Amino acid sequence: MSRIASMQEYWRRDQVWPRFNDQANPVINVDKKIILYIDGLSVSFDGFKALNNLNLYVNDGELRCVIGANGAGKTTFMDVITGKTKCDSGSAYFGQTINLLDKTESQVAQLGVGRKFQKPTVFEALDVYSNLELALKTHKAIWSSLFSTLTHENKTRIDEVLNIIGLKDQYGFLAGALSHGQKQWLEIGMLLVADPRLLLVDEPVAGMTAQETEHTAELLTSLAGERTVIVVEHDMEFVRSIAKHVTVLDQGSVLAEGTMDEIQNNDDVRRVYLGEE
Repeated sequence: MSRIASMQEYWRRDQVWPRFNDQANPVINVDKKIILYIDGLSVSFDGFKALNNLNLYVNDGELRCVIGANGAGKTTFMDVITGKTKCDSGSAYFGQTINLLDKTESQVAQLGVGRKFQKPTVFEALDVYSNLELALKTHKAIWSSLFSTLTHENKTRIDEVLNIIGLKDQYGFLAGALSHGQKQWLEIGMLLVADPRLLLVDEPVAGMTAQETEHTAELLTSLAGERTVIVVEHDMEFVRSIAKHVTVLDQGSVLAEGTMDEIQNNDDVRRVYLGEE
């Protein structure tokens, strides 16, 4: 039995997790130290299998990098666990008890799953501080938040996030005036003010300068531990700079997992992903 197959057998939910389902008062239970459990996930689009019996397990507080060629299933994987796309079969649990597959996108976000897409989506006509204010999870509507008074706790949280993302000196700048990298950090900050337990980040350094890429590596590394971070990225040097554990997807399934050195020395990965014979 391969290493991956052994891990999949060991972490089966029916082996280690009782099937609780208290959705009225969901608690993210990570007693088994796994925060994301995906088993047998399959998704087809017009006959094409975007995910093919995908099995993936992510530890609480981990920074996991997911790589793979175009069409490997990376985006579909994130779409399914965030409620954007329905799967054909399989299961996806947040902690031991919360079934992600019966949740809408907004419900998944309220559970503490934040997702950052590749292209930054910030309110360019508003300043940095206002963008973070709008993203506070305590605000229910954009217009009410524009005219409401921030609590001391809200202000403290925004100040903390400004320091984390490195935009404290730019808090009054219009978001549209920021550099590409700064917009990416602001969008990460807009997720952080809601205090997500799991953060999904799609190709965060695409189009960044070397200096911005370095800062992004430091930022994402600093976020792991208190929360779980999953990064989908094509830049191998960036992945090497942040990753302790890497998952390689191919044709909708896990091809290999391990450290970056193990992945780069894996014959299957070199053949399929790096294009080497």
